[in-house]
Amino acid sequence: MNTTFTYIHSAPQTTDENKKYPALFLIHGMGSNENDLVGLVSSLKEKCHIFSIRGPISQPPGYAFFTIEGLGKPHRTVFDQVIKDLQSFIQEAMEEYSVDREQVYLLGFSQGAILSQTLALVMGKQIKGIVALSGYIPAFAKGEYATQPVDQLNVFISHGELDNMLPFEWGVASKDYFTEQGANVTFKSYPIAHGVAAENHRDLLAFLNENIGE
Repeated sequence: MNTTFTYIHSAPQTTDENKKYPALFLIHGMGSNENDLVGLVSSLKEKCHIFSIRGPISQPPGYAFFTIEGLGKPHRTVFDQVIKDLQSFIQEAMEEYSVDREQVYLLGFSQGAILSQTLALVMGKQIKGIVALSGYIPAFAKGEYATQPVDQLNVFISHGELDNMLPFEWGVASKDYFTEQGANVTFKSYPIAHGVAAENHRDLLAFLNENIGE
């Protein structure tokens, strides 16, 4: 692929050359890397293509996808660019690999959840479903981006009730927004801070197993 992103890709070991397979794109949080989320979905590796993308910005001890000017306020120019670049990456992956274009999913934590939700809004029916773990939707994405219909989108949103980095209410607001737009929304909350609890892991896998391939 002609991309500036560093990424990991895995495909089902047993494939039919005449068949297309679902794709799951993983987008990590600030200070992490492309290895972070792979373990969450390892049980799906024989079911779909998995692409795990590294953020392009150095953010010790890892990387980030965008910078921020304050809580809940991404730097607009940086955010705009990475949204464009991620769209290009997804499109190229669909063209280069045996990806079923009707079965494209995004999974992100924190920054990755923010990006997954925004990408779903701008890519519309090109995305079948998203898993957004502890994120939010930037105000400018809802008010200024050229958003597409999401009435056929399957959404899993979760948030820690004790999140000390991104307020729990922001997860609720994301749930409300996608519901208002007609998406099929599953919302889960857990008595934890900014992270992924074991129950959260089970719930997101149940969502993906139920939807991928349907």
